[in-house]
Amino acid sequence: MIRRFPSLAACTLAGLLALTSGPLLAYQDEVAALKSQWESATTELRGSERRDALSRLADEAEALAGRHADQAEVLVWQGIILASYAQERSGLGALGNARDARDALERAVELDPDGSNGSAYVTLGALYDRVPGRPLGFGNSNTAEQMFQRALEIRPDGIDVNYYYAAFLQEEGRSEEAREHAQRAVDGEARVDRPDSDEALRIEARTLLSRLT
Repeated sequence: MIRRFPSLAACTLAGLLALTSGPLLAYQDEVAALKSQWESATTELRGSERRDALSRLADEAEALAGRHADQAEVLVWQGIILASYAQERSGLGALGNARDARDALERAVELDPDGSNGSAYVTLGALYDRVPGRPLGFGNSNTAEQMFQRALEIRPDGIDVNYYYAAFLQEEGRSEEAREHAQRAVDGEARVDRPDSDEALRIEARTLLSRLT
């Protein structure tokens, strides 16, 4: 029986794929690990334990972003983790983390206009909503709404975007719109890769909806 060998072109292609897929898979594995640890920290831990866990994750995310500064997904997760850490802190340290989160997320959407399926825009919206305005911070309700609207264009049924937008609308005194988006958050489908955090937000959305009705 004649043994068939792959063509030279096929060998070359296989070699190139082997060279390029290794680093790609490596960074994806690291992002998956960050995502899993963030999910556990934000849904299972409380108080100082959550803050300490997010501090460690922020350091890991910064190191990963240093190695993969041109990967939007890495920057999105750096931004998400920093934003979560900022929420657990207070004072100027929290504001510094929030600024770093904003910068990472804005770099991410320059690389990927969809911002990892809208996640970058959701977090940017929450940051612009919750951070103090000038001169102390960069908070801006108009920019926050623009970010939420962009996220809704990308993922209109997302639990996260609808919940955070509903909370924003409630703060703005737009109760009818807030009810609509809170209901959409309650009815939304949790993402396969973020089930625990989405389900936690669904509970928050139910609580918000009960206050609005």
